Amino acid sequence: MQTYFHVHSKLHPFRIFSLEHIVTMGIIFVFSILVFVFKNKLEEKGKYFRITLALLILVSDTSQQLWLLYEHAWSLKRALPLQLSDLTAILASVMLLTMSYRLFQFMYFAGLGSSILAILTPDLSRYSFPHFQYIEFFVSHGGVVLACLLMVAVLDFRPTISSMWATILIVSIYSGCIFFLNKFLGSKYLYIMKKPRNASLLDYLGPWPWYLISLELVMIFSFYILYSPFWIKRKL
Repeated sequence: MQTYFHVHSKLHPFRIFSLEHIVTMGIIFVFSILVFVFKNKLEEKGKYFRITLALLILVSDTSQQLWLLYEHAWSLKRALPLQLSDLTAILASVMLLTMSYRLFQFMYFAGLGSSILAILTPDLSRYSFPHFQYIEFFVSHGGVVLACLLMVAVLDFRPTISSMWATILIVSIYSGCIFFLNKFLGSKYLYIMKKPRNASLLDYLGPWPWYLISLELVMIFSFYILYSPFWIKRKL
């Protein structure tokens, strides 16, 4: 059992788009579809589902911090919940519990966008299935995806183009603050200072620091893609 919890995993390295990765993404995709299929049922018992999902995300992120402490692997350089996916996991729980429309406007783009990207290109190194880190990673990110889709399907929340640009501005300012924190701590939060070890989208965006500009453009493009279903529906 220790094999599946040890920080220095002896399991085989994680491989992007391996069978275990594809199956995991498939499970998250199926749950995402089911949110819309059973939207009427969720409307009836939405409160209980929202609370359960919020607690699941919080427990997942808290267990990650406790695991790092137990394995003596917690450090200011690596373990602070400053990655965009960490921040949006916390905000997803708050959004589910408060049903905040304003928070949804940020979460739909920042939370859904960052979580989908993380699910597609996880930075998991040697933490392959069924290691605790693998399971925690996909539970947390998948939970954020479901939280955002739940707001759309059940509460009929809709993002706006103005909130999209506000989110871009907020994320850009936040990234600038993290850059100076990285310089101070010698860390690499948000991958601003260095690309992840595993294959990722950043590998195709050029060397540092030019990939930061490319990443900004990719963020804008991906946010437009997330907004496009609502734009198309309104036009039709």
